[in-house]
Amino acid sequence: MKRSSDAEKQQLEHDAAKLFLRCYEQQTGIHMRHIWHNEPNRPDVSCYQENEQLDIEVAHLYASETEAMAVLGRPLSIQMQRDLADMAQQPSENRLQSALGRLLKQKATKRYYSKRTWLLIRNASTIWHKSDFEAAIKTIVFPNTHQFEQIWLLCDFYRGELLRVD
Repeated sequence: MKRSSDAEKQQLEHDAAKLFLRCYEQQTGIHMRHIWHNEPNRPDVSCYQENEQLDIEVAHLYASETEAMAVLGRPLSIQMQRDLADMAQQPSENRLQSALGRLLKQKATKRYYSKRTWLLIRNASTIWHKSDFEAAIKTIVFPNTHQFEQIWLLCDFYRGELLRVD
């Protein structure tokens, strides 16, 4: 039996993947179809890009503990609370870079059973917009090692403002 927080997380991942597939298809003309969810040790969702399977790890980016709790629907770990507290101490112009850097560092440590994995970051914060991300990704330092073939960013929680980050 799934906990309600797991079901909520899975729904958020599904919604993010669905929005991404629609935006990616509109932006590139490449067909993306059939989303399904995976078990642990695999990326969150899979789909078909044309006729080839593609796995997508979904991450939500937020600016505060309150936003994180709202997005994830559950309490935060002590380490996440510390990371968010450190981020909150950063000057506002550095918060986005700090949040993106933390998320990328965290995801770079994971290993998946997958031939092709993309990372999809969905902005869950109301304080950051596409122009903020365009400026931030120019200066972001990517971890040297990660398993992602491509990294994409949905700049708005509901609309299809899509950027390739890597």
